[in-house]
Amino acid sequence: MALKIKLVKSLNGRLAKQIATAHSLGLKKVGAEVIQPDNEQTRGKIRKISHLVEVVEA
Repeated sequence: MALKIKLVKSLNGRLAKQIATAHSLGLKKVGAEVIQPDNEQTRGKIRKISHLVEVVEA
């Protein structure tokens, strides 16, 4: 199972940890989409920046 993650809000003005988390998921620009495996590490990263992303099961 995999998750499709899309960055829907800008990283401008966010905390450095939030920006680093988004980059670790492969998200750099608004509108960027990546597919990541559905595991605890990915779910934890999504929880940290849940207000910035949209998640759909792929």
